[in-house]
Amino acid sequence: MSFVPANQGISKLKPYQPGKPISELERELGITDIVKLASNENPLGCSEKVKAAVAAELNEIGRYPDGGGFILKDQIKAQFGFDHDQITLGNGSNDLLEIFARTFVSEKDSVIYSQHAFAVYALVTQAINAEAIEVPAKGFSHDLEAMAAAVKDNTKLIFIANPNNPTGTWFEEAEFEAFMQKVPANVIVVLDEAYVEYFPENFNSLKFLKQYPNLIVSRTLSKCYGLAALRVGFALASVEVTDYLNRIRQPFNVNHLAMVAAVAALKDEDFIEKSREVNKAGMAQLEVGFKALGLNYVPSRANFILVDVQADPAETFNQLLKEGVIVRPVGIPNHLRVSIGTEAENAKFLTALAKVLGLEAKA
Repeated sequence: MSFVPANQGISKLKPYQPGKPISELERELGITDIVKLASNENPLGCSEKVKAAVAAELNEIGRYPDGGGFILKDQIKAQFGFDHDQITLGNGSNDLLEIFARTFVSEKDSVIYSQHAFAVYALVTQAINAEAIEVPAKGFSHDLEAMAAAVKDNTKLIFIANPNNPTGTWFEEAEFEAFMQKVPANVIVVLDEAYVEYFPENFNSLKFLKQYPNLIVSRTLSKCYGLAALRVGFALASVEVTDYLNRIRQPFNVNHLAMVAAVAALKDEDFIEKSREVNKAGMAQLEVGFKALGLNYVPSRANFILVDVQADPAETFNQLLKEGVIVRPVGIPNHLRVSIGTEAENAKFLTALAKVLGLEAKA
């Protein structure tokens, strides 16, 4: 029997590498008391109301979930003001990013994204074997003007993120509106807002959905809402775009317990506000710590920060592992991405970082 190769895009694809789990480091090095600041998870975990809601539904594990996701869509409608026919549910926002690409992009088309942006944009583009157009970043930020200028006749989709992962940079409403006015109406723009809840005052994207029918806003409950293990995301778009997305979406892509948890998480405003407070305090703690060590960093509006370690990031990453601290190299020379943890976790990281870099904090 002869071997049948995968399609050209997938055969050249290198799988996405997630942050190292704590259990893996324990097995590798035999150490405990590990701090994971690698995957932009909420250090508070999830809301107690989420745990109670999930526990109350455990007897439903033997049944298929509602393929239409009524209870979650109803909560999204109540909270954000969009009808069910404008909502697409995803198994995390990663699932949605792939749905967007597979719905609108073919091998003959091109996809635009920024340098120093979320790795999945390039991965889904390559999986389809579409043409990838990576626009050089402006510093560590999206160059929206250059991205609009990069549109070709075969461009079908543009990925942008606000705030951006892994740099934490952001753009303002006026910049975004100027960008949208330059993008042809037949090009889908995906605005990935996985971290928008941490600084909601920065940008209100939802008001643009009515004005731009080619806009999709993607969000996740993995970050500020603390549901990373359950994988829940949602997209808001025009009725026409949403109709196409739901034709390719798998009918049970979000499980029942995840939807129950998501409803409870969206309702618990106190937990979200506490998560913001912990994040802002932790961000300030790391910024002060970096300054004391003489290290530069990129100002962030997410729940992580990019720091210039003035050394090989892979080597620094490996040395930090030996100290029981997991962070994330992200392919940017001299830089590591560090998730915001609790006060104690942040302090352990700063101590370990000083040790492996041979630096002494200055008051």
